[in-house]
Amino acid sequence: MKKLLYFFVSLFLILSCNTTSQKKLSVRENFTKEEQKIITTAKQIITNCHFATVISIDKKGQPRARVMEPFAPDKNFVIWLGTNPKSRKVTQIKNNAKVTLHYYDKANFGYVSLMGNAFLVDDEALKATKFKNGWDKFYKNQTTDFLLIKFVPETLELISIPNKFTGDAVTWKPHSVVLRE
Repeated sequence: MKKLLYFFVSLFLILSCNTTSQKKLSVRENFTKEEQKIITTAKQIITNCHFATVISIDKKGQPRARVMEPFAPDKNFVIWLGTNPKSRKVTQIKNNAKVTLHYYDKANFGYVSLMGNAFLVDDEALKATKFKNGWDKFYKNQTTDFLLIKFVPETLELISIPNKFTGDAVTWKPHSVVLRE
């Protein structure tokens, strides 16, 4: 009887964790009209920016930035990136999953910053679908020299002068949307 009880308690805990994880991956659905405008404007900036700056934290707590070429966000606002598995950012993400992804729109005096968590993914089938033309110059062996980063943003910040998202006049705080709860 005890074994059966332990089994059901364990099963319940496992299923509870999976449900929570899946909810965390989905973008919330109850956005206000203002938040929807911010998200739409952010997606336009992201689409127009070919590159983004990825900021991770090193062992000493120092933010480290590098320019990368991300994929466009999917329907759940998950953003994929490719990297060398031996890069510093991989070690930094293993030690601290908190990452910021920053897109700068120089032509329109705007930016999008996304704060969230990064996950390292080494799945061969998925890597094959997330490999851009021209990347073979950087990754000679797609199996051993290439790793995916799955970035799941929790918060979005935006400044877009042409779209009248200018931030707070006193504090300069950008417009912000919580994407996941």
